[in-house]
Amino acid sequence: MEFVVYAKLVLLLAITSVVLSNGAKVAGLCNVTEEGMSACRPSVTPPNPVTPSPECCDAASGADFKCLCSYRNSFMLPSLGIDPDLVLALPAKCGLSAPDTCEGS
Repeated sequence: MEFVVYAKLVLLLAITSVVLSNGAKVAGLCNVTEEGMSACRPSVTPPNPVTPSPECCDAASGADFKCLCSYRNSFMLPSLGIDPDLVLALPAKCGLSAPDTCEGS
């Protein structure tokens, strides 16, 4: 059991490092580029998130929120200093159509 958890962690770290090393043009996570993640970081980082910038809202408009829902209870986003609930609040803050709720997350 511990080996499976360890193997998943190693795989996740490998994927993350590849994504981050390929630059902003690559869809880093759920159709959000590294550039988009950087633009949104101030809006999804506690304790004092700011209003999303136009660049962040542009990134949010192309994000796959169903995919992001899969990270809601994961350690991945919090390990990057990102609050998953703030991420999932971006559509409303950007005036975008709200995604379906994260059922089963």
